[in-house]
Amino acid sequence: MREILHIQGGQCGNQIGAKFWEVVCDEHGIDPTGRYTGTSDLQLERVNVYYNEASCGRFVPRAVLMDLEPGTMDSVRTGPYGQIFRPDNFVFGQSGAGNNWAKGHYTEGAELIDSVLDVVRKEAENCDCLQGFQVCHSLGGGTGSGMGTLLISKIREEYPDRMMLTFSVFPSPKVSDTVVEPYNATLSVHQLVENADECMVLDNEALYDICFRTLKLTTPSFGDLNH
Repeated sequence: MREILHIQGGQCGNQIGAKFWEVVCDEHGIDPTGRYTGTSDLQLERVNVYYNEASCGRFVPRAVLMDLEPGTMDSVRTGPYGQIFRPDNFVFGQSGAGNNWAKGHYTEGAELIDSVLDVVRKEAENCDCLQGFQVCHSLGGGTGSGMGTLLISKIREEYPDRMMLTFSVFPSPKVSDTVVEPYNATLSVHQLVENADECMVLDNEALYDICFRTLKLTTPSFGDLNH
C-alpha cells in the first residue's frame, strides 16, 4: 500500500487539517473514536493510505500536528475528531512565532523541529511503502511559513526520493490579518520552489469567491472555506 503522511502546521494549517480529517473520516465511515461504522466494503478500500490500523481495531490518522503555541492544538483536541489522533503526534511550543517568518525558521521553530522530525520518522517507519508527504500550512503567519518550510527542507534532506505536496494558503490583499504577510510569503515561496514537488496554491479571497458564486453562500465562514 502506498501511504501518505499528513503534516499540518500553524493555526491555519491545523484548522484546515482538522476539517480535512473530518471529511476523510466521513468518506471511510470512521467515527470520532476511530472505529469503522460504515455500511460498504468500498469504504475500507485503501483506508491504509491515510490511516494506521491499531491492534484494537481503531483507525489512527497518519498525521503530525505542530504549532509554536498550544492554543490551536487545544481547539483541535476538543474538536469533533480530536480524540482520533495519536496524542504523541501533537508537537507544540509555548512562545508562538508572532507572525515572524525568521522566528519560525531560525529561532523558536528551529528549537522545536527535532521533536517534530522524531514524530515524522516514527510515522514513516510505520508505513510499508511511504509514497510521500502532504503539508497543510499558510504562508502569511510565522509558524506555517517559517517552521513549515524548515520542516519541508529537513524532510527533503532525509527522504529525497519521496513526494512532497503542499497545500499552501497564500495571503490575499482583501482578506489580510497582518501587514507582514507578503514578506513571510515571499521568503516561503523560495523554500517551496527548492524543496516541494507540487504546491496547491490557495487563497482566502478566491475561496470566498467560490463560496459566493458556486455554493451561493451569502455569509461564508472560515469553516466553510476550510471545508
